Amino acid sequence: MATVTRVQTGVRLEARLLNVLKALAALKNTSLGDLLEGIVLHAFEGEQAFSAPTLAQIAELKKIYGLDLTAADSHQLVESERAVARATAKRRAATGNRRSGRNRS
Repeated sequence: MATVTRVQTGVRLEARLLNVLKALAALKNTSLGDLLEGIVLHAFEGEQAFSAPTLAQIAELKKIYGLDLTAADSHQLVESERAVARATAKRRAATGNRRSGRNRS
């Protein structure tokens, strides 16, 4: 067993993809982070991360959450205008909060 150092990260993922990943992690009784680490480590070695039964579970979860994206869609996803506006508003609010916090003495 390898000893590692984990760090908290803020990663933006497509909402339906995240739902499928969370549901799969719950089915496998593991954390989302552990599931993602496993997927990435398998991918780095050119190996398939999932068995046939797990791939069947993923197919069902994709139907449940309406995930119709495929590998062909990767690196070509574009944020909806609504999502961009929401993220921009959050950044502005956070920046305003930090600025107002600095001005207090």
